[in-house]
Amino acid sequence: MKNRHSFHIPVMGIGFTIDSPLKVAQYGIDSVISLVDDILLEKLRKFYSEKFEIPYKEISDKVEDFRAKRITSYLNLIHEQTEKKFNQLKNITSEKSKALKEYIAMLPEYSTLKKEFVKLTESGVDFSKLKDWANKNLTMGSIDVNIMTKVDKGNYLNKELLPVEYNDAHAALRGYSNSNLTSSLVLSAGMNPRLYSYISNFDDFFPDENGNIKKKIILKVSDYRSAFIQGKFLAKKGLWVSEYRIESGLNCGGHAFATDGFLLGPVLNKFKENKEVLKSQIHTLLIDALKETNRIAPTKELTLKITTQGGVGTEEEHSFLIDHYKLDSVGWGSPFLLVPEATSVDEKTMEKLTKAKEENLYLSNTSPLGVPFNTLKGNTKDFEKQQFIDKGRPGSSCPNKFIALNYEFKETGLCTASREYQYLKLKELDALEISSNEKEQKHNKIIEKSCICVGLSTSTLILNKMSIKKIGDGVSICPGPNMAYYDKIMSLRNITDHIYGRKNVLTRTDRPNMFIKELSLYIIHLQEKMEKVKATIDKKQLRYLLKFKNNLEEGIRYYHELFLDQKQSFMVCKKSLLTTLKIEQKKLVLLSVEIENL
Repeated sequence: MKNRHSFHIPVMGIGFTIDSPLKVAQYGIDSVISLVDDILLEKLRKFYSEKFEIPYKEISDKVEDFRAKRITSYLNLIHEQTEKKFNQLKNITSEKSKALKEYIAMLPEYSTLKKEFVKLTESGVDFSKLKDWANKNLTMGSIDVNIMTKVDKGNYLNKELLPVEYNDAHAALRGYSNSNLTSSLVLSAGMNPRLYSYISNFDDFFPDENGNIKKKIILKVSDYRSAFIQGKFLAKKGLWVSEYRIESGLNCGGHAFATDGFLLGPVLNKFKENKEVLKSQIHTLLIDALKETNRIAPTKELTLKITTQGGVGTEEEHSFLIDHYKLDSVGWGSPFLLVPEATSVDEKTMEKLTKAKEENLYLSNTSPLGVPFNTLKGNTKDFEKQQFIDKGRPGSSCPNKFIALNYEFKETGLCTASREYQYLKLKELDALEISSNEKEQKHNKIIEKSCICVGLSTSTLILNKMSIKKIGDGVSICPGPNMAYYDKIMSLRNITDHIYGRKNVLTRTDRPNMFIKELSLYIIHLQEKMEKVKATIDKKQLRYLLKFKNNLEEGIRYYHELFLDQKQSFMVCKKSLLTTLKIEQKKLVLLSVEIENL
């Protein structure tokens, strides 16, 4: 196995992994940059240009197509500087090269590369041969990018709506497409048919005769059906999905796109059982589409990876996911927020994360996207939000407008966290003739939205001592529930040692298994959904609750058989796993009775 690593660092927030490739790609680790905030990207391009003493020319918002150009320029800078660091690592000047030793040391023990290196050094190979081996065998981590498909606001020039290709996500796609990167585009937050169709305008996304694709597509999904639908849609455009990245619906960081009770284990099993069907059916559609449009149809097999992320926290879980479900990689997100060598988190926020317990990490309704959002209690952005509420001026000044996607009051759109929107919405609420209790509930729902598109980038600015004069120092942070079990700042070597079982960085012994944790989160989620509708429930809502409950019951049966069948994994904790599973099952039985009584 010549794979560099069996883990990747997923996108986290807007700014937390914005320069991660520059920190970790030289060691063969893949990471993902968010393309939401071109303003932050431009600031960082200036920062790194000064740091590396390279020429910088500002791309102002007066320049035509400035968003795409900023993204292209930033990605090219990261690409150039990362390659430079990697080449320095390969072109070693001594057998004791620290960077090379770090690269090898962080690899898993089963890595063929690691075994070859040990064999070479033990046999006393001369320095020139070692250098040749490094140049031939070491590879750099991928500089991948993420686009949230729903964050695709239309833009205006002189009060005229620009064509759709100038929408935020479309411009981000163009910015990536025009860059020099050979990497992957991660599409998350669901299907955007217009954006998906726009991808076919760029040659880099199409395969050559040998099946090589310069810019690959990764779909972040939470169930098999969604993957199949989206994969087919893209294939009909001649576009191949090179990887399906399955994320836990609730046991993850950032926005939580909950499924209808489909748990991660059964979902992964469905992908495992149907991978070849998925691959062959979509491949047929792809070849037909390529021939129809007179494009090159590959003669060699196209690669298809299945990966996962969300809630993994031990080497045993990591290895089990890889081995049992035949996965190509596992994403480790939240723990990397405590690794300064890999992510960009300011010191005060990092300190808060080390102290966070289960009760400090919760799903909030603060996101203007209207999707549940993982939040840390006591984050400074929420404190700042409350200060404005106390002054009688709720809402944000909305300097960036990336999520100005509500069109109730303005044709150009408003963000529901903005001061303008909340003022107009509260004014509208005042005019309603409803009970004071209902009015208070609606009032609180309006003002709870937070300016996350600024909050999620502030930490990066603070860390790099850049100006925050216009936006303030309020930081939003979005770790997953797994963060509760990590309580110390780690080095890159520490976390890779933990992932591969060479060292345990967890001090707590009560961390639940990732599958059990997700199940408990879903049962709580179902309880909350039931409470919301019980007073006004109709047949449609009842059918939905029953379907959700049935999917959870099916998931519990699957886990019961899975844990019983294990002969190698989870042996030490098998009894407690089955006991905990039974407890969660009892909770669901009680909930089922309540639902049926409705």
